[in-house]
Amino acid sequence: MKTAKWLGFVLASLFSVCLDAKTVKIAVAANFSHPIRSLIVEFEKTSDFQIAPSFGSSGKFYAQIKQGAPYEIFFSADQATPDALQKEGLVIKTSRFTYAIGRLALWSPKPQLLNNVESILKLGRFNKLAVANPKLAPYGAATLEVLEHLALVDRTRAKWVTGENIAQTYQFVATGNADLGFVALSQLLRVNKPKHVEQGSYWLIPDDMHQAIRQDVVLLRSAENSKGAKAFLDFMHTPKAQNIIQSYGYLDLNNDKSELRL
Repeated sequence: MKTAKWLGFVLASLFSVCLDAKTVKIAVAANFSHPIRSLIVEFEKTSDFQIAPSFGSSGKFYAQIKQGAPYEIFFSADQATPDALQKEGLVIKTSRFTYAIGRLALWSPKPQLLNNVESILKLGRFNKLAVANPKLAPYGAATLEVLEHLALVDRTRAKWVTGENIAQTYQFVATGNADLGFVALSQLLRVNKPKHVEQGSYWLIPDDMHQAIRQDVVLLRSAENSKGAKAFLDFMHTPKAQNIIQSYGYLDLNNDKSELRL
């Protein structure tokens, strides 16, 4: 009887290990939460591996990875964070590539609010302006560059509500805690858009107002031998994956002439 119980325990443990081995844990910058879900659906249609995403700010993931968080792939919202992880020997250098170039937008769920952006921002005709933390979120850093370009940092600062990441910034606006906010274009172009997005208004920020938001992905050193992680990264290079990414408003990588900094 004891032998049977012991055998059952061993089999259950082995089954659990097999399941874990087929699940790839990935850390994903908040701006990419909607595209990655669509990518995972397509990937899992033809793969034996499952992808388990976690979402947050790039800065927060940097700290977690340094502390040994069990992620296998990190989709950053910038290049600086992978740079830092690479210098510390925590990533596989040859795995790194730019998977997306993001776009920034100023958005409000109010249909007519952004008809005259310059007037709205300069005259302060809003209750609160949602921004992502520029120290944690690359889209927040880009937002700061835009406000500096428009000479509106000091004029608007008193009305800022700051989110830890771009997802939280979006929520501030969606819930009415801010009249408008700087968000990722991908959040507005997602599938099955809610009513407040469909009926709202947004201003697509001109690319020359901030540095390009080049987003790099890396395989973490701890997952060097992960077949599932490598399979998902291979999928990211396919035309199908790139078409999905572009459908969310990200720039076409094939038309980007800048080089990856290693």
